This record gives sequence, C-alpha cells and structure tokens, in this order.
Amino acid sequence: MVHVVPVIDLREGGVVHARRGDRGRYPPLRSSLCDGSDPVAVVGGLLRLHPFRTVYAADLDAIQGTGDNRLALARLTVAFPEVAFWVDAGFRTADAVRGFVASGLGEAVLGSESLDGLAPLVMLKGDPVWDRVILSLDFRDRFVGPPGLLERPDLWPQRIIVMTLARVGSGEGPDWNRLDEIGRIAPQASLFAAGGVRDGDDLRNLAARGGAGALVATALHDGRIGGAELAALSR
Repeated sequence: MVHVVPVIDLREGGVVHARRGDRGRYPPLRSSLCDGSDPVAVVGGLLRLHPFRTVYAADLDAIQGTGDNRLALARLTVAFPEVAFWVDAGFRTADAVRGFVASGLGEAVLGSESLDGLAPLVMLKGDPVWDRVILSLDFRDRFVGPPGLLERPDLWPQRIIVMTLARVGSGEGPDWNRLDEIGRIAPQASLFAAGGVRDGDDLRNLAARGGAGALVATALHDGRIGGAELAALSR
C-alpha cells in the first residue's frame, strides 16, 4: 500500500502546471481529468479518478511573497470537506503556522526553503499544532533550507516530504538516492517522495523501499497513472 497525494499548484486563483521548479514560467494546467484550471474543477476531476483522502496545495503566490490563494483554499475546503489539504504557503514563523492551522484551511507544510532558521521547528515541537505539521525538505542542486536542519532529525515531525524541485513535472523518476539518504537519517519517519514520479512502477518501488507515499501531479493528469492502478496500489 502506498499513499498517493495529488498536487495542485495555485497561482492567482488558478491551478498551474509545475515544471522543474521554475515557478515564474508555469503555464495554466491542462488536464485530461477536467476542463480548465479552476481549483474546484481540478480537484473534482482528481476525485472522480480516485477517492483521494489528501491533496497537497502549493500556494505559489504566498511562497514567493506576491500575495496568497486563501480564497481558493477556502472554496476547496467548502467543496470537499472530506479531503485533508496539505498546504505549503511559504510559512516562515511558528506564529504563521499556528494562525494557518487555526483558520481551518488545512494542515501546514513547512517548506525548508521558506523557513527562517530552526526556531520555528523548535517552537512548534510539543505545541498542540505539531500533529498538523508536515516538513518538506527541499532540494535543487543541493539542500535549500536552514543550515543544520538535515542534522537535526529530532526537530522533524513524523511526516516528511522529500522534494526534488528540479524533477517536478520532469517524468525523470524519483530521486531514489536522496530518499534513501533521508530514510537513513530518520528511519521512523513517514517519507513522501515529491518530484519525477512517472507511473505505477515508481510507486510500487517506493513502497518496496519503505516509503509512505508520493506527491504526484503530471502522471495523473496525462493518464499514466489511472484509476484502476490507484485502486490496486491503495489496497
């Protein structure tokens, strides 16, 4: 069993197609699952494909400091109350995480690229919101985040996303070496691969390596991972 988490990337109220982490050039999403790029239509199409329990949403405007997509997130939580949304909104401080969780818009993904040092994790560990926190360890050519974070697994929550930004939308396959490296550092963590997942074989390989799941977008929208395969993988 492997937990597949579909991804939506939000910019200016719509869903865009993420490719290799070059956020300024993401085009509007074109999907076989829905018409247009409205977030409610996109998530509705994903749920017709498979009854996903969780959807990951990257608020690109918040991450880049140019605005936010809270209105779109509010529409999604109203339209799909049965879905848990994991949201990366460029959280930099513990107070920002607490405020977001209190808003009811989802669980907070702390992207390492956005964190102001280790202090937010130190302050949140043991806090009532800690169980609503997911940490994304972000990589380009190298780790993007506070110095020392990779050496402090004691500050990591249970759920860890291993995000290789250069592989997002690439179809090149997951970054197996990096996943293995993080797995050795935190063997008890629930690891989610992000970036490059191509097909069901990648998901089965991930499960065989002990991974908890994967964040997937392109392979769902272009049909390389279909409903029957998702049903088989979730058993």
